[in-house]
Amino acid sequence: MATQNTPFELVTKEVVLIKPSKPTPSSTLPLSTLDNIPVLYSICHTLHVFQSKTHDLDEPVCPNHQLLDPADVIKAAISKALFYYYPLAGRLVKHTDGNFMINCSAEGVPLLEASASCDLSSVHFLDGTDMECAKQLVFDLPSQDESEYHYPLVFKVTTFTCGGFTIGMGLLHTVGDGVGASQILKAIMELARGESEPSVKPVWERERLKGSITKQPLVIDSVDEASAAVSPFLPSEILVQECIKVNSDSIRRLKMSLRKESGEKENFTTFESLAAYVWRSKSRALKLNYDGKVKLTMVVGVRKHLQDPLPEGYYGNTVVDIVVVLTVRELNERPLYEIAKLIKESKKVACNSDYVRNYINTLETGVTNSNIGGSGANTALTDWRYLGFLEKLDFGVKELVNILPVPSGMFESVDLCIFSSLCNLDSSMEGGVSIYQSLPAAALLKFKEEMEALSLLI
Repeated sequence: MATQNTPFELVTKEVVLIKPSKPTPSSTLPLSTLDNIPVLYSICHTLHVFQSKTHDLDEPVCPNHQLLDPADVIKAAISKALFYYYPLAGRLVKHTDGNFMINCSAEGVPLLEASASCDLSSVHFLDGTDMECAKQLVFDLPSQDESEYHYPLVFKVTTFTCGGFTIGMGLLHTVGDGVGASQILKAIMELARGESEPSVKPVWERERLKGSITKQPLVIDSVDEASAAVSPFLPSEILVQECIKVNSDSIRRLKMSLRKESGEKENFTTFESLAAYVWRSKSRALKLNYDGKVKLTMVVGVRKHLQDPLPEGYYGNTVVDIVVVLTVRELNERPLYEIAKLIKESKKVACNSDYVRNYINTLETGVTNSNIGGSGANTALTDWRYLGFLEKLDFGVKELVNILPVPSGMFESVDLCIFSSLCNLDSSMEGGVSIYQSLPAAALLKFKEEMEALSLLI
């Protein structure tokens, strides 16, 4: 039924297991060193919003799919996709050495089907205006031990009265990253619109990113609990996720301001400019103590920077962390262009294939950093704009118009900040960025004020 947090009724069916459409190999597959990073052991929920084009009289009608239930089409497509991505139809298991593996048992992927009592326009095509709504359109299916995840992949398909629908996809980060998730969804959509096979065939080969024990592990700048900045608002049991939309004009003015600050010597990308601004804004919103240290952890994809290039179709984790550490005083009092320059210089490290291999070997050796998660002292920043999620995906009379992270599991952490593309339906925001950040309600107002000040830059 409809509630104060969910302005529509949602009718759900029983959970079903979608199995591969044809027999698949039965085996146990290892995961890479990057896959086995402990912090990745969490379900990442994304919501993919498809509108119906049949209400637009200028659009051609697709007779093959016009009358089919989208949920039935998607279920059939997932089944076909699992023939290729058969490890995802298995279960996560732990080896005696403590590392995770996939038991390719073909038991199936859990899927929950639902129908909503409204059209997508009434919830603004899930454009980030109401994140509580988005939470209702994904689901978890914990194992018998609710602290553990055994299902690599879960889905929730919700149809709306307008003919549109959403796909809530939950991927266990241990088995794949954002590029991998985008590749899986693209395969499902291709099969849904009648292709005989995915355009990109999946590749497992996780041994390619398996590290070796090293006697010279990397020394990665870190922050221990004793020196970490603290916030009067944390810890907090309740966090509110906000989607801040920054238009292209504000981004352009921010870049110009930073260049002017540098004496016209430095140019910065959108990522570098916004990363510096958001990091400082978040520290101010949380009222972190000035003498404490803060860490910006940038999640950087390294597929293009490996000595031995990965094959097309590899969908395991291929990201490393790049870190910048400052005191809160430095972050707030140094010119913002200097912060952006530190970010710019740090990013270059990930382009070095030797660094990437040493990073993987350091992880395999078991060297870990202090855990300051949830304290507000760490900001883990990831950029989704180039993952391929918002490529022109459609089948018949349905087209993808939006994708967003849902505040559940890893994505509801105060540490995480996500840059993403804006909804395809808002042409006035072309070139802009959606910024997703979870904060205590008491800090959120200040964060929004800081972000709104971007529009006042001259």
